[in-house]
Amino acid sequence: MFGLSSEKIFILLLLALFILGPERLPKYAKTFAQFIKKMRQMANSAQAQMKDELGEGFEDLDWKKLDPRQYDPRRIIREALLDDTPVVKHADLNQVKTRTQQKLDLDQASPFDPEST
Repeated sequence: MFGLSSEKIFILLLLALFILGPERLPKYAKTFAQFIKKMRQMANSAQAQMKDELGEGFEDLDWKKLDPRQYDPRRIIREALLDDTPVVKHADLNQVKTRTQQKLDLDQASPFDPEST
């Protein structure tokens, strides 16, 4: 729950007991429980409203696929780097350069293209 371990929750409960006192703690616990119930009802009604508005075929919508926390950039990059796509080697790049470039002699002028300027 919210990334809290049982020890941390116990410490928070002890702090609440000392800060609020034993006479006010039940009142605040009841208010907090009502707040949690209202939040659950709101979430359930919003989910039901979305299902109604999306229509048929979306009853079994997987909400975990829409979770933005699953898009970890480190994982995406790692998977892209480990992908089995063919990799262009350094020797292949040098061959491409030699095919597209012409070597000029020292006394030869560079080519001029009037359309490029």
